[in-house]
Amino acid sequence: MSMDAVRLVTPLPGPKAQALIARDHAVLSPSYTRGYPLVVQSGQGAIVEDVDGNRFLDFNAGIAVVATGHCHPRVVEAIQKQAARLIHMSGTDFYYENMIQLAETLARLAPGGGARRVYLGNSGTEAIEAALKLARHHTGRQQFLSFYGGFHGRTMGALSLTASKTIQKKGFAPFVPGVHHVSYANCYRCEFGKTPDKCNLECLKQIEDLVLKHIVPASEIAAVVVEPVQGEGGYLVPPQKFIDELQALAQRHGMLLIFDEIQSGMGRTGRMFAADHFGAAPDMITLAKGIASGLPLSATVTRAEIMDWKPGQHASTFGGNPVAVAASLATVELLEESLIANAAHIGAHIMDRIRDWPRRFPMVGDVRGLGLMIGVEFVKDQVTKERDPESRNRIETLAFERGLLVLGAGQNTLRLCPPLTLTKDQADFAVDTLEECLKVLVQPS
Repeated sequence: MSMDAVRLVTPLPGPKAQALIARDHAVLSPSYTRGYPLVVQSGQGAIVEDVDGNRFLDFNAGIAVVATGHCHPRVVEAIQKQAARLIHMSGTDFYYENMIQLAETLARLAPGGGARRVYLGNSGTEAIEAALKLARHHTGRQQFLSFYGGFHGRTMGALSLTASKTIQKKGFAPFVPGVHHVSYANCYRCEFGKTPDKCNLECLKQIEDLVLKHIVPASEIAAVVVEPVQGEGGYLVPPQKFIDELQALAQRHGMLLIFDEIQSGMGRTGRMFAADHFGAAPDMITLAKGIASGLPLSATVTRAEIMDWKPGQHASTFGGNPVAVAASLATVELLEESLIANAAHIGAHIMDRIRDWPRRFPMVGDVRGLGLMIGVEFVKDQVTKERDPESRNRIETLAFERGLLVLGAGQNTLRLCPPLTLTKDQADFAVDTLEECLKVLVQPS
């Protein structure tokens, strides 16, 4: 499918899509969030086709998952070959080579260098659960620091860290005890009233000045869990000194530093990991989403001496499934060959084109990002920066109606996270389409 395959042949949703949506609503969980009525049938690269033959440019990539694009032929070939040889044996009880090979690869790639060990699971939230358990086990401490706006998953431990939207937690308390939330470096709308040039990191000072003095002693904090670039919180990129000081704080108090790179990792930011942009060396890093181009796989990668638990203390029946691992090995090869560089190049091209949106469009308050992890924030007023989720949501719908798939992040941010195979022509199509949508908001018909 080429760029000229982006086409709309029916009203949206089409008749087949409408029928399937009705069936879905009758039997599937109502907890799923569906931003618009897309019923996908197939995909290739950055193009997806729905059941009625409408074709769209996908700027979601399965929520930052299909890093190599939909159905990349080398990933498909790796899956097919492995499925014909061995589908499952359970790597927590037996050995197989490609699981070892992937662990060796992730250990080599992990930011900071040095000996590493790897635990493989099925999803991002499982990677976080493993990290929490391991941090408690290794340090003998029970409590954690996490950040407002952070999203780490929906199982109970990961959900306890999450502070993104109240709907994610409503009705599920009590949560795992011992999690303390502090402010993330959202320089665009600093809650302490500072501009970036006047920043003195009150968002980190509050940890020592408030949390560690008045709430919990540092000696009881097992780890600080942070997204080096916040995903669901609004695609927020912190300043270098935020990461530097956070590392220093953790080292000063003997806390482990855990980077949640479930969304920002695997080439998404134009480096293998967002940590690489900051020269950071976290004690643990959690990975999922783009790690296997659509198959369920996650990894918790730690400094070797930290992973000191004993056989039987943590395991997963399906984690490290041979087919998912084969897809991951093919994915990493493609990332290292060209796709990380492409993410950096095309991401810079998109940023060059949209950098002036806050000046040209009154509802755009900020654009930010690294690589192909780009956020566009919507506001009601350029002076007060009051959040405008309604305009963000309207842009999602307008884009869908024009053949472009985008979704939100945080309260009022539009996330742009296409496959890392994205071409310049595809990027320009997306930017042109979004500009058309923005003009509709400025001058509604």
